[in-house]
Amino acid sequence: MNIPTEPIGSIPRTPELIGAFAGRQAGRISAAEFEAIALEALRDTIRRFERSGSPVITDGEQTKPSFATYPLDGLANLAPDGIAIPFEDGHTRQLPRLTAGPFRYAVHAAKYLAAARPLTSLPLKQAVISASALSLLYPSAGIPGYSRESFLSDLVEEAADDIRQCLERGADSVQIDFTEARLSLKLDPSGALLESFVALNNRVLDRLSPEHRLRVGVHTCPGGDRDSTHSADVDYAGLLPTLFRLRVGRFYVQLASEREPERVLRIVRGLLRPDQRVFVGVTDPILPAVETVDLVRDRVLLAADILPVSQLGTTDDCGFAPFADDVSTSRDIAFAKIRARVEGTNNAVEELAKSVKTHRGGNSL
Repeated sequence: MNIPTEPIGSIPRTPELIGAFAGRQAGRISAAEFEAIALEALRDTIRRFERSGSPVITDGEQTKPSFATYPLDGLANLAPDGIAIPFEDGHTRQLPRLTAGPFRYAVHAAKYLAAARPLTSLPLKQAVISASALSLLYPSAGIPGYSRESFLSDLVEEAADDIRQCLERGADSVQIDFTEARLSLKLDPSGALLESFVALNNRVLDRLSPEHRLRVGVHTCPGGDRDSTHSADVDYAGLLPTLFRLRVGRFYVQLASEREPERVLRIVRGLLRPDQRVFVGVTDPILPAVETVDLVRDRVLLAADILPVSQLGTTDDCGFAPFADDVSTSRDIAFAKIRARVEGTNNAVEELAKSVKTHRGGNSL
């Protein structure tokens, strides 16, 4: 019996790396100086992931400016006044606005995979941003000579290539970050915006082989930045039926911070297809306290009581620092939560194995 466990992606950057990001933006340090600091942060992240016991790891997204904007790093056809995403504590994150076509990625996620691969022998998963999130770059007023339809066609090809490159270059799996899914129902309760997001992401997935799609997953959560969310008040019941129409083999579902996890699990059970696995969140990156191993174990056992164990995995609710300047959670707390997730999952597997053994023994009498 096995229940796989994986992180979502981002780990808080080291203080030195956060300073290097600011220094690079201000022109105070050279590209070579930034790369040296970034490499040391990456090495430390990989070492700490290995010590955590996590069987699958990430690069911690250490050198991404954010989980959402890494493909844009270096593009010249952007303006800073794009859509603003409001969080419940009052702060916002603003996307840039596309000013001219054609749209191309300046950076592909395989770059981060290539940097991490020589530093570990463990399986590496790679997070990528959804096409639906990047579709928000296109202005409502349009772009002369570059229609929205042309933009979306270019975007779909770039997003599919981003995933394909990672899988072909050795990623154990690729996780599409789709945090705007839940937010879309807050912006448009009719569900039409969510439907359009899912349709766009399926256009990307349709460009992958069936074998590749089984190694692709989608992450959903109500956002997580500076210990605040943007859509936790949106009921999962309105999101999950549409979300599970995505043509992927894996779903990573925030659950530890949900008020009614059992209800959510029962909804998921009715939607999960035989060829899919759902990784449920058992640690909450926003919560300052570190979950105990026993609490994680009990959360896993609850999920195993409702979902088929053969289709169950565990994860963290969200990344610990999706934006490079987020210092709301320390690296020590992040890795303590990861260790609790790994150990709690292992303990749950042991409990389940004992139950199966006892049941089989009883039947043999």
